[in-house]
Amino acid sequence: MPTEYIELPELTFAEQGAVVETFLSGLTSAFGYATTSETIVEAGESVEVRVLGDDLGLLLGPKGRTLEAVQELARTVVQRKSTAVRHNRIRVDVAQYHERRRAALARFAIQVATSVAETGVARELEPMSSPDRKIVHDAIVDVPGVASISEGEEPRRRVVVQPA
Repeated sequence: MPTEYIELPELTFAEQGAVVETFLSGLTSAFGYATTSETIVEAGESVEVRVLGDDLGLLLGPKGRTLEAVQELARTVVQRKSTAVRHNRIRVDVAQYHERRRAALARFAIQVATSVAETGVARELEPMSSPDRKIVHDAIVDVPGVASISEGEEPRRRVVVQPA
């Protein structure tokens, strides 16, 4: 017996954000959290859903790993709602974790770059995700006398800060 596929309509970014908000509302409610959320559609390229509330550490997990899993689940929920989602660029942020992480990582990268510029000794950073490596590369670009490259294979790819 052949399987029939039903072609569902393509969801706009705003509709994708609404689906994610509904999913996150149910998830946070199941955890017993009182949260609010907001959806930001960024220039027709991506959707960010921000969850705000108190004591949301359980949703972040160590080094943001639980947040990454929640984000993947949110993407999967959107994909299940429409077979025609071509641009599934969805980010989930809980308690402004991504913003704080970007700022802390940029500060750390500048400290490392300044040290490399002063000592002339290259420094390898710990393996990190592609978005985190981009934050490091972008932060170091304005530090005179240093350059950065990525080395290694995923998932052990790392940034090396070296004298220019």
